[in-house]
Amino acid sequence: TRDVRRCRRLHARSNGRRPTRGAQQQTRLKNTSSAHPRGRRIGRGGDEDGARAPDAESSSPLGPLHLVSCYPKSVVPAELAAGLATMDAPTASTPVALAPPPSSHRSLPRPQVPLHVGFVGTGLIGKATLKQVGAHAPSLLATGGLDLRIAACADSKHMILASSADGMNPDAVDAAVGDRAVAEWDAGALAADAPVAADLDALVAKLADFASAGGPNGAAVIVDNTSSEAVADRYGEWLAAGVHVVTPNKKANSGDLARFRRFQAAADEGESVWLYEGTIGAGLPVVSTLRTLRASGDRVRSVQGIFSGTMSFLFNTWNPGAGQPFSDVVLAAKSAGYTEPDPRDDLNGLDVARKVVIAARESGVDLALDDVDVQSLVPAELEDCDVAEYERRLPEFDGVIAEQAAAAAAEGKVLRFVGKVDAEKGTGSVELAKFDASHPFAGLQGADNILEISTARYSDEMSSTPLIIRGPGAGAQVTAGGVFGDLCKLGAVLGARVPV
Repeated sequence: TRDVRRCRRLHARSNGRRPTRGAQQQTRLKNTSSAHPRGRRIGRGGDEDGARAPDAESSSPLGPLHLVSCYPKSVVPAELAAGLATMDAPTASTPVALAPPPSSHRSLPRPQVPLHVGFVGTGLIGKATLKQVGAHAPSLLATGGLDLRIAACADSKHMILASSADGMNPDAVDAAVGDRAVAEWDAGALAADAPVAADLDALVAKLADFASAGGPNGAAVIVDNTSSEAVADRYGEWLAAGVHVVTPNKKANSGDLARFRRFQAAADEGESVWLYEGTIGAGLPVVSTLRTLRASGDRVRSVQGIFSGTMSFLFNTWNPGAGQPFSDVVLAAKSAGYTEPDPRDDLNGLDVARKVVIAARESGVDLALDDVDVQSLVPAELEDCDVAEYERRLPEFDGVIAEQAAAAAAEGKVLRFVGKVDAEKGTGSVELAKFDASHPFAGLQGADNILEISTARYSDEMSSTPLIIRGPGAGAQVTAGGVFGDLCKLGAVLGARVPV
């Protein structure tokens, strides 16, 4: 019986021996004819729990079996008692010590995943990402086996490379980098070579060398924290070569659709990963949420939201009911650093249109940037003039948008600048729309972003409200956090035990 065989196994282990293959084979043959009807074996060795045990009647080199019953004497099952009665009495008792099961997953061995990271772009977001990685890389290695090694950093003019495959000293990053350009970083403190002229080909080659030196688990990743079209255009060759890419740069995943598909195919070819959570809503989990919904069988119907932190700030701050001119809000926002140096780059809707394209593609819609219907808030008369003239003449057009705000207020509504994806129709748009004062879009503060996702599950038919994602849509620290989160996801894909 199973209990007799279990006791024999314990005896065998206590003597440091395992049953012979011959004894195992005899047990398997006997089990198929007696232990299990119709000759069916359960488990690999014929035992119900998948273990193998020698036959009691076979000649075995193990000698007498010393059994320790796991039952009180008064409740030994009759089947087990009958089996015990046929066996020789033990000459001495041999206690059996069993190792306790692992108390948690932490007791299991952790794979070590060396990930050699090359940072391209060291502006506000780039430096914030680098410093976050430097501060938290040691704990990721200790707790999950993700070994983030800072291998290289580059700005538009210079780059700095780690002196060895061990990477730069993470503890020195904050002080050695500061707010300075790469050419002025403290290479000695970082355990890096002296800065040299920037060369992306040489930087990627160094990453590949470091990854090869790290053995079969070594991997290389480029973190592109620029907004450069030229850098984004290199993703395809990097991905095809097996170099992973993590980025908040929107140019590639919102640009030419054919190129976007080529880059996806390149990632498949190179067995690499391209992650870009930071391209919508800074560090908000928008891309990952859309992917999870679709992967789990849900169908996205629509996505709409306030995708721009700048436009959110403008309309959350503007008080048309008190007669405040819209131009005053725009110029004050520029002075406070909330807009681009040329505010038209925010007001023309192109940045929001790019995010609409990204949201559409992640919702399963093959949308191109030219397909998005964009309502620009830049007067046609001011599109081609210089910035100074634009700012000087902007008050001339306050009356137009003030009339729209008054019309919305008469209906108990407010104006918001939103991007929309209709996944069922395959369309995208950017527009100045009206929302009830009770709508989530009307209650935003500061520069927050908000997205409303309607799906087959998150729908009226399922007695559900739409899914809402809300939070800061701009800022170096939160954007860097989204980029760093993608590095952690990449580590998990590669085998590190990072809880993402």
